Amino acid sequence: MNDVHQLFEHRADYQILDVRERDEWDAGHIEGAVHLPLAQVMRGDEKGHLDPDRTVVAVCRVGNRSELATLMLQARGYEAVNLEGGMEAWAAAGLPFSSSDGAPGRVA
Repeated sequence: MNDVHQLFEHRADYQILDVRERDEWDAGHIEGAVHLPLAQVMRGDEKGHLDPDRTVVAVCRVGNRSELATLMLQARGYEAVNLEGGMEAWAAAGLPFSSSDGAPGRVA
């Protein structure tokens, strides 16, 4: 998926999976996203966190780690897509996100 505006407008239709590390997540994340670092996705820890019947959009900072997560999820039977450009594209588009302490989010 390369249209961050489309994802924002239809975000209720997707499960957004943020695969960045805790400090990156804490600095800024998409509201309503599920946080599961890439290492946990690689181990198969998504069970219980994701609905296998809903499309997953994986996101990281620029799209590299989330591409790996997408491939792993697809191999396990999920309908999953990568958010091209990641949080940098989200921020560049001026879309809202927040930090864990409630302050305005930033991409770390």
